[in-house]
Amino acid sequence: MSATGTGDGPARPDAEDVYLVVRNDEEQYSIWRADQEVPAGWHPEGCRGARQECLDHIGRVWTDMRPLSLRRRLAGADA
Repeated sequence: MSATGTGDGPARPDAEDVYLVVRNDEEQYSIWRADQEVPAGWHPEGCRGARQECLDHIGRVWTDMRPLSLRRRLAGADA
């Protein structure tokens, strides 16, 4: 059992855990624990800190939830 988990269930985020903000090629954002390898297709965006700090950062920078490919397609339709 981990220090942040109970029993066989998933570990709960701990206040001291450090997270990264990650972004994929479609400019979609997520957070990932800094002590784990970032999954394929995702790249560290530059923000690192407590879970809530990272979520707050995403709330500030991810203002258009549409995938990049859709935004580009719609921009081309407007031209």
